[in-house]
Amino acid sequence: MIANGNGTRAILPYLLFIPFLAAAQIDPVPRRMVQMGYNQPLEGKGPIAGYGFYYQNQPDFPSTNLTLRLAVAPVYLDTELGARSLLGPNTDLAFGLAGGGFAQSYSEVRGGHYYEEESFVGHGGDFTTSLYHRFNPDGKIPVSLIVRGGAGLSYYDADSETDPDFELPQDHATFYARTGLRCGGQEPSLTSPLAMELSVWNESQFRQHAGSYGFDNDRVMEPASYLFWARALLKYMFTNEHLLELTVTGGGSLDADRFSAYRLGGVLPFVSEFPLNLPGYYYQELSAVRFGLINGQYSFPITSGKNLRFTLFGAAARVDYLEGLEQPEQWHYGVGGGLTYISPKGTWLVSLLYAHGFNAIRDDDTGANQIGFMLQLDLEAKKRGKTRFYSPDISPYRSRGGERLFRQ
Repeated sequence: MIANGNGTRAILPYLLFIPFLAAAQIDPVPRRMVQMGYNQPLEGKGPIAGYGFYYQNQPDFPSTNLTLRLAVAPVYLDTELGARSLLGPNTDLAFGLAGGGFAQSYSEVRGGHYYEEESFVGHGGDFTTSLYHRFNPDGKIPVSLIVRGGAGLSYYDADSETDPDFELPQDHATFYARTGLRCGGQEPSLTSPLAMELSVWNESQFRQHAGSYGFDNDRVMEPASYLFWARALLKYMFTNEHLLELTVTGGGSLDADRFSAYRLGGVLPFVSEFPLNLPGYYYQELSAVRFGLINGQYSFPITSGKNLRFTLFGAAARVDYLEGLEQPEQWHYGVGGGLTYISPKGTWLVSLLYAHGFNAIRDDDTGANQIGFMLQLDLEAKKRGKTRFYSPDISPYRSRGGERLFRQ
């Protein structure tokens, strides 16, 4: 998430971290968490990649059938108020409001190079209405229909590095509609040991004031874009606390542009509901109209107290690029590893990681390295009375990356 504005360079590290969270379904579990994550490339200069926010989910607020969910960062607020069974015994309705600074910013990465002169700052906000219908209220693994409609405003400004001859896109409104069918889900926590999901989605985006921009109108904002994608996920912890996680995500599009294309790269688990992580690459380095992505992770304790864990992870992706952002290779691979320390009561954890991207282009060569960290502070852990990992039933709840899931 780039956040470079005139006069903001010195304070950028303190303003950058913007949450992109909302409920994928009304969550009945009380949660209070602080999440932070950051990636730093070791070669070249890429878009700044990180987040930091306070997340709270409060059931029975202020009455028994209402749930308030919010995520708060220094320059961004994302909140939703949900009413359980408002449209029937198994159908919930929720209203969301999100907005703030830098959330609509765009970073141009082309051929492994970050073009600051073609990147710019964007601000804005969204209002959404969501319907959640549960098909099997007595089932342990939920099967749900999600229907969401919304409208948002985007305002653009030049960065201090933006070329004066680069014409910014027009400020505009976006209207969108999404439908999803989801079986299972994933908890919005790094310490949840169990998850499974099968889901399919489609989203339509319609933009006011679409048209050309850039250098001599060399790029375009499409008036309408259509996305469709699917995900399969399995996360399981064995009795010896070895943890295995596998995710397969694939998607396609019609009339995609730089604002709606799928963007792959980086290792940040909470940048979106469907993070398209590719270790070793810049955050959102690859822009795709179609893609297939496989992520895997294996983690195990390395001390007798099982508080210190070692993790291995990797990913492989095949990409059909957005026109103008092509690369020589369609296949991309990344691997990495890291250490995670979890406090005895599971109240906090910190992870340090290293990753290598094999086909990432850097200075006319391939191969890139990356370091990073993740931190979670779980303020509800003591109330649960669990240690290290907690294990609820498979849940439909997962933090979500805003309505524009695959871009800034």
